[in-house]
Amino acid sequence: MSEEKQVRVIEVVPHNLKWNEDYQKEAKKICSIMYSEIVDIHHIGSTSIPKIYAKPIIDILIEVKDINSVDKYNEEIEKLGYIAKGEYGIKDRRFFMKGLYNRTHHIHIFQTGNPEIKRHLNFRDYMIAHPEEAKCYEELKKGLAKKFRYDNEGYCEGKDSYIKGIDKKAEEWFNKK
Repeated sequence: MSEEKQVRVIEVVPHNLKWNEDYQKEAKKICSIMYSEIVDIHHIGSTSIPKIYAKPIIDILIEVKDINSVDKYNEEIEKLGYIAKGEYGIKDRRFFMKGLYNRTHHIHIFQTGNPEIKRHLNFRDYMIAHPEEAKCYEELKKGLAKKFRYDNEGYCEGKDSYIKGIDKKAEEWFNKK
């Protein structure tokens, strides 16, 4: 008997007002576990940008006092259904995913002062303030989701240069505010 291999399907769907509610509920659960470490918590990623299509995965950014203290919470966070992935390709980050093939949430944890915090928040805020740019991003993601339906790496690589360009615009925009 052969084992059927599970594959993650890349899907980009219309914005859902429930995403913010899902973020709030999950943030509350995480805060109840890590309250003494958390400096701030944010809804980031495409699900935090109103009116655009997104992969239906809630991205949560958590700013903590000490990144090394996060690991002691792995077991409790795993009880919420998350998989602890350590740095997962980004130095000084702790990453958790809820669900392997049918993911619903990602948690990105950084220590205060890590430039990734500002980058993610600037990106989100820039896209919210520039809906025409957000619509361009939506169109790119929709096209990539069709092209790379079973290839998350290809999907992410396809967005990479666009995101870097937005990161630069977002930083300039933030510095002018």
